[in-house]
Amino acid sequence: RGLICDIDNTLATYEQPDPPEDVVRWCAAMREAGIRISFVSNNDEARVSRFNQNFGYPAYPDSRKPLTASLHRAMKAMGTDVTNTAVLGDQLLTDGLSAARLGVRFIMVPPINDKKNLFFKAKRALEAPLMKKFFQDNDIDPSREGTYDWT
Repeated sequence: RGLICDIDNTLATYEQPDPPEDVVRWCAAMREAGIRISFVSNNDEARVSRFNQNFGYPAYPDSRKPLTASLHRAMKAMGTDVTNTAVLGDQLLTDGLSAARLGVRFIMVPPINDKKNLFFKAKRALEAPLMKKFFQDNDIDPSREGTYDWT
């Protein structure tokens, strides 16, 4: 019933201030299917507000994921709970960890256009062994469509 979405590198690149048309269509399809959406981002108010301006979804900037306060607020605003909410994101150590701490399903997508600075390289390096183990434990080929190379 509810989907808490990260924005940056999940739905749009950092450089895209407005949602791409395919995201607008996808959000409309989610609404038609009865799935409520909220945005929870670690980015600032200006970024999140601009991205959300034509949607009007509950939106929480500066959320400090993996802390869960903003995710709790998003579920309350959507009228959902841990039994019928999922988190969509591209980072295991922020989006995924916040979902795990909250006790909801995590849907991980490959980043649209990963940043190459030292901070993001370090985070991806920390995620790599965890993702490799997950793929092995679940007999998933990491080269299949929908995944990307975590090595």
